[in-house]
Amino acid sequence: MAELSLEDIEFIKILATSDATILQAGMNDATRHKLDEQVGVILREYYRENTMGTKTEWTDKLLRVGINEDDGKAAIACARRLGIDIS
Repeated sequence: MAELSLEDIEFIKILATSDATILQAGMNDATRHKLDEQVGVILREYYRENTMGTKTEWTDKLLRVGINEDDGKAAIACARRLGIDIS
């Protein structure tokens, strides 16, 4: 399981509150790689936990750092609009 760093927390919060069109315009390859390889893994596991009942504990981890269910859903939706496969 991936670890949750401060950078990951901030990235997820940005995704939850941002417009994908604006993010995509300023996204370089390094940022896209970070989103897909680290934050994407976290969001995929979070998604699976909330839709398939897997026991990854990401819901609790995100809640402890101030990312609620609505924020998680918004971050997933934004990541999908950016072309990241979440499901």
